[in-house]
Amino acid sequence: MASGSTIMDPICLMKNQNNQLRVNPKALKILDQISQPVVVVAIAGLYRTGKSYLMNRLAGQNHGFRLGSTVRSETKGIWMWCVPHPSKESHTLVLLDTEGLGDVEKGDSKNDSWIFVLAVLLSSSFVYNSMSTISHQALEQLHYVTELTELTRTKSSPSSGEVKDSADFVSFFPDFVWTVRDFMLELELDGHPITEDEYLENALKLIPGKDPKIQTSNMPRECIKKFFPKRKCFVFDRPTSDKTLLRHIEKVPDNQLDVNFQKQSKKFCSYIFTHARPKTLREGITVTGGGLGTLAVSYIDAINSGGVPCLENAVTTLAERENSAAVQKAADHYSEQMAQRLRLPTDTLLELLEVHAACEREAIAIFMEHSFKDENQEFQKKLADIMKKKKDVFMIQNEEASVKYCQAELKQLSESLMKSISGGTFFVPGGHSLYLEARSKLEQDYKLVPRKGVKANEILQSFLQSQTEVAEAILLADKALTDGDKAMAVECAKKDAAEREQELLREKQNEEEQNMVAQEKSFKEYMTQLKEKMNRETENFLREQEKMLEHKLKMQKELLKEGFEKEAVELNKEIDQLKGDIETTKNNQSLKISEALDVASMALVAILPGGYKVLGMGVKLLSDVMKKPQNPC
Repeated sequence: MASGSTIMDPICLMKNQNNQLRVNPKALKILDQISQPVVVVAIAGLYRTGKSYLMNRLAGQNHGFRLGSTVRSETKGIWMWCVPHPSKESHTLVLLDTEGLGDVEKGDSKNDSWIFVLAVLLSSSFVYNSMSTISHQALEQLHYVTELTELTRTKSSPSSGEVKDSADFVSFFPDFVWTVRDFMLELELDGHPITEDEYLENALKLIPGKDPKIQTSNMPRECIKKFFPKRKCFVFDRPTSDKTLLRHIEKVPDNQLDVNFQKQSKKFCSYIFTHARPKTLREGITVTGGGLGTLAVSYIDAINSGGVPCLENAVTTLAERENSAAVQKAADHYSEQMAQRLRLPTDTLLELLEVHAACEREAIAIFMEHSFKDENQEFQKKLADIMKKKKDVFMIQNEEASVKYCQAELKQLSESLMKSISGGTFFVPGGHSLYLEARSKLEQDYKLVPRKGVKANEILQSFLQSQTEVAEAILLADKALTDGDKAMAVECAKKDAAEREQELLREKQNEEEQNMVAQEKSFKEYMTQLKEKMNRETENFLREQEKMLEHKLKMQKELLKEGFEKEAVELNKEIDQLKGDIETTKNNQSLKISEALDVASMALVAILPGGYKVLGMGVKLLSDVMKKPQNPC
């Protein structure tokens, strides 16, 4: 399960020991191995209502989560079952079976509330399981939903007098599915057939009246409608009328189950497989298996410390983990692709830099895709630093490969010349001219050798420099030349050496310029992709806000229709605040992006060489990036 998921047995995710929850390290290890997005379906409800059996069916198994045939609750804490998603490729389905609510054997009722809260916070689809009907009693038993805002908070340090806004919670909360087991009624209302969803929505209508009991009864209805905009209902017949079979339902094959129950189960499973979303947080942050484990630990630590889970803190903790993983993933991709695409030695430095630019661009895209809340660009800076060091290593390896190859080629090409020198072939009248011809031929042959790399000229010049004393000795021994010829030859040799030195200097200067251009491209690539990422995040955030505004307006319309004018008017404050937030987000988008790019610019400039030139480059490129038109939201 190193990169995906595999079929495994259910395992306890959170142990309930002495009315305190503990995360199981073995379960965390399993989650940590799941790098895929997770679709998390949690189920909660009163104990002994068939929750585990329903979850087993989602796993496509009769056995899995433990079932019981007595009045004693079997599930303690929260159990987890990770299976490959049956219809979403490269996703893992994580099923969470929770301890039954209302177990008389438990001493602390607060434990039920925490189980309920954790199931909501960890899931992307939350299933509430009840028996018989959605009655007043069933809704009153769902009082846990009214405690959600008391047992969680969205901000780490809320301002004094802050009113908790449902929009903040909804961005973290899952879709809501109510399953009604052993349903015996006809789906009718006022003599007309209704759907299961209409049955649920009718049950959630607020009851008119100012009596305190009515107000208390309305609270779960109001909270469900406020916190769970996306709601669904399924009703199930009894699996079988045979009590003996019911006691051992996990052993009963499907063909012995009630036909209606079979159809209803398939319908429920199909809906979950098709519509249950991957677990996401605000601004479209996708949660992987490891991320889910991080959230679980964060929430449990807060509870055990006597506080309440803080959603913002959990996201910050998750960001630390995911951003570190994003840096590693991007850096690994860079290394792997550079190693695959580079054929050392490269013919030119430009060839290496072009491969580097392509691999770097892909690595940055990977980091941008998997990172979030890197507000001070700390992790982006780490990635830039890592890739710069890796590039430097590849450049050194490229130079070393070039040196080794060129020296080997020169050694082979110069064998004849060296034998002639050691054999005294050139120490004769006219020998200096013969030597120059032989050396010139060697140079020509060397130039014809392909893909010598970036050190080709330097190695040749080094070889020619090593021949200086030999050339002078041959010149002095050549009796066919006059003193004037020899003096002229010495001057020519000095001139050639000086020209070669200048050529090497020009090469180095050209390489520095190419490196500077590459640094500029690298800087610009980071800034461009960061700007695009921030635009996408802002668009996602605006979509969330617009969706929530639509939800609140719909709620207000329903309240007015049902005669709850006071409650509808009270929603105006939240609606106006949300409208203001949307407008502020739109108006401040450019400023926010500009500030983030400025921070990123200074962070990246700090790790790039070149002193004031690079600083000037950073300011110039930041200006260039900002001049590009914004993507419309």
